[in-house]
Amino acid sequence: MTTEPINTPPGTPPKPAAPVPLPQINPTTQAPRPQPPQQKAPPLPGVKHVIAVGAGKGGVGKSTIAVNLAVGLAQRGHAVGLLDGDIYGPSLPTMLGLDALAANLLGNMLQPFYVHGIKAMTIGKLVDPEKPLIWRGPMAHGAFKQLVEQTQWGQLDYLIIDLPPGTGDVALTMAQLLKLTGAVVVCTPQRVAQDDALRALRMFQQLNIDILGVVENMSCFIADDGKEYDIFGKGGAQLMAQRTGVPFLGAVPITMALRQNSDLGNPSANFQGQTPLANALDTLCTNLQGQVALSDFKAPQRTPTLTIN
Repeated sequence: MTTEPINTPPGTPPKPAAPVPLPQINPTTQAPRPQPPQQKAPPLPGVKHVIAVGAGKGGVGKSTIAVNLAVGLAQRGHAVGLLDGDIYGPSLPTMLGLDALAANLLGNMLQPFYVHGIKAMTIGKLVDPEKPLIWRGPMAHGAFKQLVEQTQWGQLDYLIIDLPPGTGDVALTMAQLLKLTGAVVVCTPQRVAQDDALRALRMFQQLNIDILGVVENMSCFIADDGKEYDIFGKGGAQLMAQRTGVPFLGAVPITMALRQNSDLGNPSANFQGQTPLANALDTLCTNLQGQVALSDFKAPQRTPTLTIN
């Protein structure tokens, strides 16, 4: 049963309730913003360049791009490591064909797997493959820290880190632990993916990590007959890169071969022949190397010192 206001004709709709005032945030009561963690992060001994590959959401092929960047750089004669930092959903055991290999420990140091010309380490080979990792932030922090610091990487030109999707604990842990050359953001063409990728991009910038570039993955589907289908649209990630003023590294199509090689753990096959996929991945590696060289050029130069004994 409803009640009508006094002296209001029957059937008259009630007046809308007054809006509830939102609480005001007083900037003077907020905690001071901490120093960006990259300013204090140390370099990883023996590693020239550390590059994070991230995305604002899952399902955009971030691990695919990370794996193929690592393999592509290795095929150019570089010493490359690949760290599977996706603690909750590691993909490297499948994508690199590690199922038949066992993790080895020498002293207290993990020995990386050497496959497809790269050194790789993943938590997927250190836990039961069917066991869900239901971990809080501190546990994920500890696992990532162990993978970074207790893997015997040796001398590397590049260490590629495949991050979990989103803007959570692992990315912050990485920024505190390692001095990075920069980050690569992976995005698919559609608007909803761009929105999330933009958040990842802003996260890296807030952590004082340079953006080396944006990759548009699944830019189109190329069928076996060579015909292209723009399943998710095309060019959206490139427009986002232009709008935010960051480099665009290239577009990678979906092909049957890419899916098959990923499932079979044979990414080296993606670079064989003059196929649209091989050409796209080659362009990606070329542009990334160019951005790394530019980053090195812009880095503060060390001042020479003279010591007299």
